[in-house]
Amino acid sequence: MDIKDFIAGKYVKQIKYSSFSPKKVSKEWIISSPKINLLLSDANRLLGELNAFSQLIPDVDFFIKMYISKEATTSSKIEGTKTNMEEALLKEEEIKPEKRNDWIEVRNYIKAINYSIAELEKLPLSNRLIKNTHNILLQGVRGKHKLPGEFRKSQNWIGATLKDAIFIPPHHNELADLMSDLELFLNDNENYVPHLIKIAIAHYQFETIHPFLDGNGRLGRLLITLYLVSNDILKKPALYLSDFFEKHQNYYYDNLMQARLNNDLEQWIKFFLVGVIETSKSSIQVFKDIIELKTDIENERLPKLGSKTEKGMKVLKVLFQNPIITSNKLVEELNIANSTANRLLTDFEKLKIIQEYTGFKRNRKFIFKKYFDLFNREDD
Repeated sequence: MDIKDFIAGKYVKQIKYSSFSPKKVSKEWIISSPKINLLLSDANRLLGELNAFSQLIPDVDFFIKMYISKEATTSSKIEGTKTNMEEALLKEEEIKPEKRNDWIEVRNYIKAINYSIAELEKLPLSNRLIKNTHNILLQGVRGKHKLPGEFRKSQNWIGATLKDAIFIPPHHNELADLMSDLELFLNDNENYVPHLIKIAIAHYQFETIHPFLDGNGRLGRLLITLYLVSNDILKKPALYLSDFFEKHQNYYYDNLMQARLNNDLEQWIKFFLVGVIETSKSSIQVFKDIIELKTDIENERLPKLGSKTEKGMKVLKVLFQNPIITSNKLVEELNIANSTANRLLTDFEKLKIIQEYTGFKRNRKFIFKKYFDLFNREDD
């Protein structure tokens, strides 16, 4: 079926409201649009380049941890959570009590990402994996009473109330059928659909089905990365589209709604592919900047430590895992005396690798700012 002939579905009359019943998507999709094919070609090329970078960089898993922290912060921000990336890197006891609920939501999302990516070694990208990930996402937070790990058994909606809802997803009685179809589509190797087209459609369909009472946005966005990793398009989970979606939030929601209301799946796919292109470019640049920063510190700054250079290399490794550091953290990570940790932090501060940012005399925190800013910068 040609994507230009896409029919989104229909509204079904329920008691006092109408819900949207989407058409199933598990079929062979044809792309006749030259613009989509051109975007698809660019997106595939840049994804290939990103994949190559992610395999060339030593200790890449340290940097992936930062990507995951950024994704958890940004994806949760779209849903109204206020935790920033700096806070996401701190321990719970370092977070102000009034901010801890938001912090737990972000930390849950980090756990959910790490869990689901690890599980792909054992499980296909399936409804079982999606449910298990959802269960982690909602543990001990505001959605904890909204059936963690279970598809909804009641109607949900997008908007303040059912009466003024912007969008009402399908009735819960349709979920088993629709999610089975989506699972089949994600794992179908017989009907050829280019991977990026498939996951663009799958993300749209997941958000349209809205299978959970809470957490659909975060899980739907995570689904994109899980699909790319599970199909070996990315060896490492180095691409997350939440940052692009958050910066263009109105277009993100509008394009999803246009597909539902006007059968315009082509416009959604174009937007999605532009997101992959822009995010890939940004991620490639981050990897290049990391290599440049690492080379500069290792070759130009750390040798100035003389006999302490080897210890300095170990400190740098710790900083690449988490750019916010304290003397206690260094003692714990390197199994050194507190006095040694403090001297090393002073040395790193003199070399302008880290800077103290609390202004306290005790319980001081240092930040590896140039590195932190690579993940926290606002792209034009």
